[in-house]
Amino acid sequence: MPEPPIAVEAHGSTIRDAAGREYLDAAGGAIVVNVGHGRQEIARVMAEQAGRLAYAHGSAFTTEPVEAYAAEVARYLPVDDPAIYPVSGGSEAIETALKLARAYHLANGDRDRWIVVARWGSYHGNSLGALDLSGRKPLRRPYEGWLGRFRHVSAAYPYRAGMEGSNALGRAEDLAAELDRLILAAGPDTVAAFVAEPIVGATLAAVEPPEGYWSAIAEVCRAHGVLLIADEVMTGFGRTGRWFGLDHWGVRPDILVAAKGATSGYWPFGFVAAAGRIHDAVRAAGPFVHGFTYSHAPVGAAVAREVLRILEEERLVEASAEQGHRLRTLLEAGLAAHPHVGEVRGRGLLVGVELVADRETRAPFPRAARVTEGIVAAAQERGVLLYSGTGVADGIDGDTILLGPPFVVTDDELRRLADVVAESVDAATGQDVGVPTRRPVGR
Repeated sequence: MPEPPIAVEAHGSTIRDAAGREYLDAAGGAIVVNVGHGRQEIARVMAEQAGRLAYAHGSAFTTEPVEAYAAEVARYLPVDDPAIYPVSGGSEAIETALKLARAYHLANGDRDRWIVVARWGSYHGNSLGALDLSGRKPLRRPYEGWLGRFRHVSAAYPYRAGMEGSNALGRAEDLAAELDRLILAAGPDTVAAFVAEPIVGATLAAVEPPEGYWSAIAEVCRAHGVLLIADEVMTGFGRTGRWFGLDHWGVRPDILVAAKGATSGYWPFGFVAAAGRIHDAVRAAGPFVHGFTYSHAPVGAAVAREVLRILEEERLVEASAEQGHRLRTLLEAGLAAHPHVGEVRGRGLLVGVELVADRETRAPFPRAARVTEGIVAAAQERGVLLYSGTGVADGIDGDTILLGPPFVVTDDELRRLADVVAESVDAATGQDVGVPTRRPVGR
């Protein structure tokens, strides 16, 4: 495997390597960079805060940046009277949310509530608890002997609903009924929380649930006293064209987990937002016994606050919605006739493309064909960076690419991106659907 190029500089949607070659960052790194690369105002805020106060442990102090950020971000969170617990990233935030859910039930005297439910086809992080919660089978496979404490229900994945090995359902009522049955079978007083991504990101490449799903799931959770935890690590801060993914459905979770776009890649940062009633119950019962060395980081909070200001003042959440619609339109025009493109999907600037060996049957390519890797390599040769996904069909086979450029991406860059994706799909699948059908996309 060749050594990766050395990145030395970035601006807007472009990364430049040590050889002077430039790449369109069509994946925002790992769907992280929302406000764009090279923002000098963020670097200044970072340096100023580090020069004033770089570190104060959260067990002894709070700080002005943490308190100010918590107050300012609260108005955008789809959580009632939110309280914020800052950490260093998404996996830490998930671990924190799990412990917080358990602490809440203990505070209420529900000592038997320890079971947590997630979905197959999900991703919640790479620490051991977060990996166990995740339903991404290729990542779980090497560590199966260490996993197994959490339960899983079907993926909300209409494109592959009911297909062999997919662990997927496509109707909201079926998905809600399955969760209800699991809770009843476990014992309704034993389930602590249900965790899910509003729109599935890396594992399934921008899969939206069927209409009515989130309201039905929220009702099942409420009926059984189960906390609803929304994993907004990838979908938060405008990525789907709304401030948070659940805003599309008007559902308010008990706990929300965020990271990635919160600081747009400028600082390792994430947080858990808990509804006020959860915070109050846990606090009344005693201290929340939890923490990390770099939680409550003042520099991280200062950076997050500056990113929030940029998102607000430059109306970048609205830009994500507009440019995302434009990108979907371009991709659909360029790939509509391709025999190996099963679906183009997503919201805002979180857009996925699923590749298939047979469009009619939706049969996936075998893993050995390495189709996704071929598309990513072909795109990189053309100066465009994509985000890959595998195993979507049955945990082994099934290929996707995920697109998530910065919200400052230009119209010309979107046209170039759509052209390169189409060319790279052709190159990797050995198909040529004809230049005349695709060239208008790049004009």
